[in-house]
Amino acid sequence: MIRNIPEFEALRQRAESCQDCALAGTRTNVVFGVGSLEARLMFVGEAPGKNEDLQGEPFVGAAGRLLTELLGEIGMTREAVYIANVLKCRPPGNRDPRPEEIDACKGYLREQIRMIHPRVVMTLGNFATKLLLRTETGITRLRGRAHQWWLGAMLVPTFHPAAALRGGPRVAEQMREDFALVRHLLDEPPAPSVSGAAPEEEPAGVEARQDAELDPTEQMELFRTS
Repeated sequence: MIRNIPEFEALRQRAESCQDCALAGTRTNVVFGVGSLEARLMFVGEAPGKNEDLQGEPFVGAAGRLLTELLGEIGMTREAVYIANVLKCRPPGNRDPRPEEIDACKGYLREQIRMIHPRVVMTLGNFATKLLLRTETGITRLRGRAHQWWLGAMLVPTFHPAAALRGGPRVAEQMREDFALVRHLLDEPPAPSVSGAAPEEEPAGVEARQDAELDPTEQMELFRTS
């Protein structure tokens, strides 16, 4: 749940004036994020594309329409969720984000997640999934199940909507399975608080699922401060 809207808006303003990496010189707009500040479900993609850079909003165009359609199939709207990217500025030519760009931008995503405190985080695509889970395992092996993550949230990886547009009905059907899993997780009763720990507390690491191959300490490294 959002606890301090002025704090969130101050974060947005810092991002919109950010000059911490070279992408500041090539962007049209900072694409901070969009949606409900009290969302129980948050999406994290890789970085803005051309249309997102022009409009200043994540997941517009055909990929955005598919995302909206998939949300509708589980009884949700874009207005009820929060959508963000790892990077807030478009890399030229839609290339992969560089390490120094991730380092410059990761604090914004960390604070978005901390303040919104969603029950479920859904990563869209291979890059965002590998980064947030700190793994080299590919999306096809990671999707289809939930991973215990940070601040008590569950992380559910799925394909990027653009992959479904390219890959045809099979990929779209797998995404529908992942969205159905998200619906199930959201419908479950909330887990009880552990020892009264506040969501704002700095993470010391989370416990991985017994069948996971991921080191929980490395899962959280993205959000550690330097």
